[in-house]
Amino acid sequence: MTAKAEAPMNIALIQADIEIGNVKANMNKMLDMMKKAASANTKPDVIVLPELWNTGYALDQIQNIADPMGQETSRMLSEFAKEHRIQIVGGSVAERVEDRIYNTMYVFNRDGEQVAKYSKIHLFRLMDEEKHLEAGQHTVTFDLEQIKAGASICYDIRFPEFMRTLALADAQVLFVPAQWPHPRLHHWRTLLMARAIENQMYVVACNRVGTSGDTDFFGHSMIIDPWGEVIVEGDDQEVILTGTIDCNLPDEVRGRIPVFEDRRPNLYFK
Repeated sequence: MTAKAEAPMNIALIQADIEIGNVKANMNKMLDMMKKAASANTKPDVIVLPELWNTGYALDQIQNIADPMGQETSRMLSEFAKEHRIQIVGGSVAERVEDRIYNTMYVFNRDGEQVAKYSKIHLFRLMDEEKHLEAGQHTVTFDLEQIKAGASICYDIRFPEFMRTLALADAQVLFVPAQWPHPRLHHWRTLLMARAIENQMYVVACNRVGTSGDTDFFGHSMIIDPWGEVIVEGDDQEVILTGTIDCNLPDEVRGRIPVFEDRRPNLYFK
């Protein structure tokens, strides 16, 4: 168990529409919405962005528009974090490493220092990700001052063994940037709640809105507590959602229902 936290953590989710293939417009929009979030009456401790917010699913041109080594993205997020003294869970962006493209999350602390980098492990075949993107090879946890967090991206939440791996590494909040489309709203809500309940952790999920080609994205970004209760949930419009988490609650829930102590992994994997 982690040390007791001293204060709650305020989180802002940037639920935005994304213009497919228009990196400059998307970066300007995201920066504008981040500034609005930072200037709210209750200043957030953490700002969370959606999946592939720099390019959208412009996979047919991704080699030409992905951010080389994530440099432009990192510079923007780092400078913002340092200027506003806010931690950034940077959703994910298309990142080019030599001739390979990754779907990558960057995380920055209040000093603008990168504290984590995670590339999406599970590629979604229904949107041809495996034809254009390279799968990540590592699970990632990181500290957000008072609490340990786990990194995941969109399709990752369909793999409960991956989520449990993060929980066993003592992650107490799971961040999920996404581009999750219709008609699977029921799957989105159910899977997020299940991951929160079974792992006794907060789930902070930031989904995009709008239309890309023939695909409609429904938003419904959410913060869910370790009991599976929804703290805040968006609709299908652009919005900055805010919610507060109690950093002590995961330890309390894990103490009341000792799921991790009662596991019998020797019987699960043959």
